[in-house]
Amino acid sequence: MTNIFDTHAHYDDEAFDADRFALLDTLPAQGVAYVIDCGCNLHSCESALALSARYDWIYAACGIHPEDCEAFGDVGALTERMLPFWKSKKCVAIGEIGLDYHYDIDKPTQLAFFEAQLRASIELGLPVIVHDREAHGDTMELLRKYRPKGVLHCFSGSAEMAKEAVQLGLYVGFGGAVTFKNARKPLEAAAAVPPWRLLLETDCPYMAPVPYRGKRCDSTLIPLSAEKIAPLHDMSVQALLDITCRNAKTLFGIRASE
Repeated sequence: MTNIFDTHAHYDDEAFDADRFALLDTLPAQGVAYVIDCGCNLHSCESALALSARYDWIYAACGIHPEDCEAFGDVGALTERMLPFWKSKKCVAIGEIGLDYHYDIDKPTQLAFFEAQLRASIELGLPVIVHDREAHGDTMELLRKYRPKGVLHCFSGSAEMAKEAVQLGLYVGFGGAVTFKNARKPLEAAAAVPPWRLLLETDCPYMAPVPYRGKRCDSTLIPLSAEKIAPLHDMSVQALLDITCRNAKTLFGIRASE
C-alpha cells in the first residue's frame, strides 16, 4: 500500500517514548506518505511542531483540546499564547479542538475555547480538526455558525449528521472504529460521505483497528480501516488511500509532490 495519509496522530504521546524515532524512521518505507500530529495543549503543540521540524512528511496541528481548556486558564489569553504556534510554517491546522461531554468538564468553558478557536481559524485561514464526543448538537450548531474549513475527526455521529457536515463543506475522518464489532453506525456514516470528502486517521496510539484493538496503534494500520470503507464506495483499498491522500493535501494545503 502507498499514499497512506494519517490525518490524526499523537506521536508526541508518552506511549511512543521508548521507540518514537525508531518507529517514525520506518513509516515511509511502509507506505506512509504524510502524518498530521495533533497538539492538545501547549506542551504537546510544542512537541508536534518539533516532530514536524524533524520529518518533512510530518505536519503539525496546534490547538487546545476540550480536556485541556480548564488547565490552560483564561480564554482571553488564548490567541496571544497560541498565535506563535498557528503562524509556524509546519502548522497546517488548528486542532485538536472541540467539545467533549463524556467527561465532567465545564461546558461553558469548553464552548468558549471552541468558539474562540473557530474564530481564529476564520481569521487565519486555517482549517480546524474537530473533536466531538457526545456533543453533536452543540458541535454542529457552532460549525453552522462559523462554517470553517476542516474535518470532524474520529466521526461518531449519524449518517444524517455526516451528510450535513459535507453540505457545510467539511471533511469527515474515520479510523479504527469502522473495524469494531459494533461498527454499524460508523460504517453507515462512512457510506454516506462521498469519497472526495473522506479522510483516514488513526488517533494513535489509541483506537487501533481489529485485530490489534487494545494495542498501541500507528499509521501503518490505516489500510485495515480502509479495507472496511473501500467496498462501501465500490473501490479498491489503494484507490481509497489515493483519494483520501489527495483530499488531505487539499484540506491542509500541502503541495509537496505525490
